[in-house]
Amino acid sequence: MARWFVGRAAMNEAIDIDLIDLAEANLPATLKDVPPPEVEATNSRLADADAFVMITPEYNHGYPASLKLALDSARDEWMAKPVSFVSYGGMAGGLRSVEQLRQVCAELHMVSIRDCVSLHNCHGLFDEAGLLKEPSAPDAAVRTMLDRLLWWAVALRDARAERPYGA
Repeated sequence: MARWFVGRAAMNEAIDIDLIDLAEANLPATLKDVPPPEVEATNSRLADADAFVMITPEYNHGYPASLKLALDSARDEWMAKPVSFVSYGGMAGGLRSVEQLRQVCAELHMVSIRDCVSLHNCHGLFDEAGLLKEPSAPDAAVRTMLDRLLWWAVALRDARAERPYGA
């Protein structure tokens, strides 16, 4: 799913992608008062970002624990930055996990973009090579989401530069 989305996002020349794969980030299972180097490395990448796209499956009507840990391992790095979502799953397409993420992101002072990409019954959408069998509908949703996310990224980056968030 991430490969597919990153391939689509890379078509937009205004976007510089830094993909953080939580399966490879090696974040510890518990939060510590002094963050270990893996957390510091991830948080440094988050701090450099102007916007985020969270790619999430839905498990039992929620998002994975690894994503919650990543969200909780940072604080200031998320603030006053826009976020959107690519979700996938069964009939609901991961939308229930996105609604939970919107609440957590609001608590972290992120700006959640309404537009997202949701892939319903995702297992049947891709061929053996990992390509969408019928890309037109999701591709249009990706373009719309990224256009709006970029608008917010620039607006909030300029606002943070003019006046730091929380000041």
